[in-house]
Amino acid sequence: MAQESPKNSAAEIPVTSNGQLEDSHEHSFNRDLKRSLPVGLGLSETKITSHGFDSTKEGVVEAGPFPGSSASPKSSVISPSSAAASRLAGQGGRAQQKSGPVVLADEVKNPAMEKLELVRKWSLNTYKCTRQIISEKLGRGSRTVDLELEAQIDILRDNKKKYENILKLAQTLSTQLFQMVQTQRQLGDAFADLSLKSLELHEEFGYNADTQKLLAKNGETLLGAINFFIASVNTLVNKTIEDTLLTVKQYESARIEYDAYRTDLEELNLGPRDANTLPKIEQSQQLFQVHKEKYDKMRNDVSIKLKFLEENKVKVLHNQLVLFHNAIAAYFAGNQKQLEQTLKQFHIKLKTPGADAPSWLEEQ
Repeated sequence: MAQESPKNSAAEIPVTSNGQLEDSHEHSFNRDLKRSLPVGLGLSETKITSHGFDSTKEGVVEAGPFPGSSASPKSSVISPSSAAASRLAGQGGRAQQKSGPVVLADEVKNPAMEKLELVRKWSLNTYKCTRQIISEKLGRGSRTVDLELEAQIDILRDNKKKYENILKLAQTLSTQLFQMVQTQRQLGDAFADLSLKSLELHEEFGYNADTQKLLAKNGETLLGAINFFIASVNTLVNKTIEDTLLTVKQYESARIEYDAYRTDLEELNLGPRDANTLPKIEQSQQLFQVHKEKYDKMRNDVSIKLKFLEENKVKVLHNQLVLFHNAIAAYFAGNQKQLEQTLKQFHIKLKTPGADAPSWLEEQ
């Protein structure tokens, strides 16, 4: 039995890939062995008896005085087992994990705090602007005014109302002219039908049929010119001028904010200056400077847009008014060639009846 023990023990020793003993397992085995031994009993005083793989016991540790040693065994002290140590380590890990979510909770609160800060700033800004508007209406607050720019804005708004009235009247004229052209066309068809059925009045009905058809044709030409005039004025009023007025609204909002923060700064400067008010004055000065720069930028943008709008308006209305005048004059003068020449001059193409309808080949 003593001869087979080394062989079986070597079979149970773990070996690494390079043929050396695995130090971690050996170190762990020795550490656990020291903990389980009584105090005062060293490894030199122990004998390890290993059995084969077929044995129910993998190893038996026999503790006792080593032969030849005169030391008497001391009283044994029970040290914590590895299982208890692992449980304590697990509890320590859970205790550490309990303190972890505190940091995570702070990180989760950051977006909410940012939103709350944005709402607070918006509420404060709205309150100051509302107070400024009420003060201006009651005549108590001061208002920053650019006389030249304000005059241009008032003229633009007044012109917009007048252009909208012209646009409305031109649309009414187009509708009435369209109805008249339809009536003339139907009247011409009726005269032509009677010219074929009434032999004694054949020539008279024929003359009137030709006249009404010619008037309907000229009316369609005039209708094309008027619709082109309406489309151009509509673009000018509802797109170009409207875009400029939108910039004007942004300028007015910036002006109200500027006056609100200017008033706030003036009130703080009139008050006492101490350790509590100086930080507020400094912060108010910074906010006032930010809104002053915004106000100056918007004022500059409005001035540039008004300048370009005036140039564009003159060019567009000049062409459209010439077109409208020449078309109306040629129509009522009965000058068909002049009317057609006017449409060619402004590159206006009339839509022939049924031109938009697809052919039977396209339908199939």
